Amino acid sequence: MPTSKKPTAPGPNLFSPELYINRELSMLAFQRRVLEEAADVANPILERIKFLAILDANLEEFFMVRVAGLLAQVDSGSQEVGPDGTNPTAQLAAIRLEFTRLMKDAHRCLDQQLLPALGQSGILLKRFSELDPAQRQLITKYFHQTIFPVLTPLAFDPGRPFPHISNLSLNLAVVIRDKDAVEHFARVKAPDTLPQMVRVPETGKKASDTVTFVWIEEVIAANLGKLFPGMEIVAAYPFHVTRDAELAIKELEAEDLLETIAEGVKQRKFGTVVRLMVTREMPKSILKLLVSNLEVDKEDVYKVEGYLSAKRLMQLLSINRPGLKEPPLAPYLAPALGPTSSDFFGTIRNNNILLHHPYESFQPVVELLRRAARDPDVLAIKMVLYRIGRDSPIVKELLEANANGKQVAVLVELKARFDEESNIEWARQLESEGVHVVYGLLGLKIHCKVALVVRREGKSIRRYVHIGSGNYNALTAQQYTDVGLLTTDDEIGEDATDLFNFLTGYSTKRDYKQLLVAPVNLRQRFEALIQREIDHQRAGRQGRITFKMNALVDPGIIRALYRASQAGVSIDLIVRGVCCLRPGLPGISDNIRVRSIVGRFLEHSRMYSFGNGGSEEVYLGSADLMPRNLDRRVEVLVPLRAPALIRRVHEEILDACLRDNVKSRKMLADGSYKKVGAAGAVRINAQSYLLLKASQQKAD
Repeated sequence: MPTSKKPTAPGPNLFSPELYINRELSMLAFQRRVLEEAADVANPILERIKFLAILDANLEEFFMVRVAGLLAQVDSGSQEVGPDGTNPTAQLAAIRLEFTRLMKDAHRCLDQQLLPALGQSGILLKRFSELDPAQRQLITKYFHQTIFPVLTPLAFDPGRPFPHISNLSLNLAVVIRDKDAVEHFARVKAPDTLPQMVRVPETGKKASDTVTFVWIEEVIAANLGKLFPGMEIVAAYPFHVTRDAELAIKELEAEDLLETIAEGVKQRKFGTVVRLMVTREMPKSILKLLVSNLEVDKEDVYKVEGYLSAKRLMQLLSINRPGLKEPPLAPYLAPALGPTSSDFFGTIRNNNILLHHPYESFQPVVELLRRAARDPDVLAIKMVLYRIGRDSPIVKELLEANANGKQVAVLVELKARFDEESNIEWARQLESEGVHVVYGLLGLKIHCKVALVVRREGKSIRRYVHIGSGNYNALTAQQYTDVGLLTTDDEIGEDATDLFNFLTGYSTKRDYKQLLVAPVNLRQRFEALIQREIDHQRAGRQGRITFKMNALVDPGIIRALYRASQAGVSIDLIVRGVCCLRPGLPGISDNIRVRSIVGRFLEHSRMYSFGNGGSEEVYLGSADLMPRNLDRRVEVLVPLRAPALIRRVHEEILDACLRDNVKSRKMLADGSYKKVGAAGAVRINAQSYLLLKASQQKAD
């Protein structure tokens, strides 16, 4: 009689909610890492101030988009759960709790650490009441000359409706009493067109090294009698409003996407209030009036100690105190890729060139377009513009190329969140000059970063391609870490042509030779590449994966990484922001390590390395590993085909990030982070190391 086989025990359920971190709480964990940089005494004081201002700005966007989305789900009755098993109501409760903790810690950092350190450096932030009589007189004069003409007091009574409170505005709720002892309410907005921190003029005969500031709302509050003559000023209480700023574009119903989005931007200031911030001094009666008229849930009211809208502290960075900031950035520019190069196109033709910003200059990208605009052999330029910026050298070169008779086609993504207005302006200008402009695709956001220059060389045509992880924005190229590839690789050039045909025309092409394109083939190829590492590991060839990205959210990719870890593949993930994967779970993710780097520059580059049994493959480009990037955006990853560039990415960039023990945090299985630490070891700051290498190149 044959012996029956013992049934195999089922493996862990990789769909179990316990295996996933909530996306929103992971984002708040990132904001806490930003706050840690504000508290780090190793950073120059004005850099610490910058981090606190960035934290406040990040949280504004978090409420405008993420919290607004959850509130909309609750209002619609949706209780759909995410991969971590929590519904919108539970997520909102957890967010409110963690945000309150974060705000308390941020205000404590400002009051107990940053303001004293600023004072020791000769920068004082005072209350109006703390100014001496001479200073108050000078500030009052400034109020009458500059602030007062801009102010518009708005009363609220039976004859005048409650005034509209615009998004992100800082306001004063003013209580006044008339001659009959009747109290009234009025709203005064602190004008955002003026400096939010008023510099107090020097009163002594000798110029001092000390500079003093006072918040604009305190100046207004101290001079309200000018706005309400004949009335008694009882009190004034600041409050700050955040509204839903997510644009709901019904693309299928929009005959003109440009006009639809332009109208949506106008309506953003009227979105539902998702956060009301007040100081603890505000009495219940005034708070009740605001809550009722703003139609905000009481749970979305946050009482804070001290100042509102800390992002305004960014103004302090304009102070000319170099010793209180990081040294100025001086990126490396290879002479062969600069304005004086005699054979710019030849340099790219003979070498695949990897650019690593901000350590290396963004100028070669601008120079490619500048040369193309003026070169008589260049026939066409095609480009995707996502976040362009206000004063764009890129657009100027495209307009020059068009004026010189080149065929110029530009896809301007109008749905780039919070850059819609700028992109609309550029799209209209380009179109008015005769450039072929495409606004986007129905149902998809175009997030890839690709430029294509078509040049006649002898009897043949050659394509010059730039593909990167960062936007074509010269300003952010000095603030974000990004990578880009300049190449004339024939297959990559053919793929780039096919990509633009997909973006500007009608194409269902799915067989790109080299590029990984979402939503066409990127997800499938990534899952196949992860599976290949599993196969290598099982065959004894040491599977190896190293990814660097902004966010890891996609459940399908996370499950693939869990399976790879279970098979023994060694996995290092460098994830700046949101990470929904739990590392270090026994039997699930023992072989996965996750770290986050928060430093001087925003870590924005995306690089994906697969060991491939010793024949390493590296991809770089625009895509994070999130459902929106893989399924609802056009993204592009390009392979590095030159062995020297693969070695550079691995040995110089990724290894530096993995060795960082100064700005790096290790993610724990519960979603919290702890500093890697450098006890007894050489301190390695990856960004400082890469800056040093760039300076050495410059010196050579």
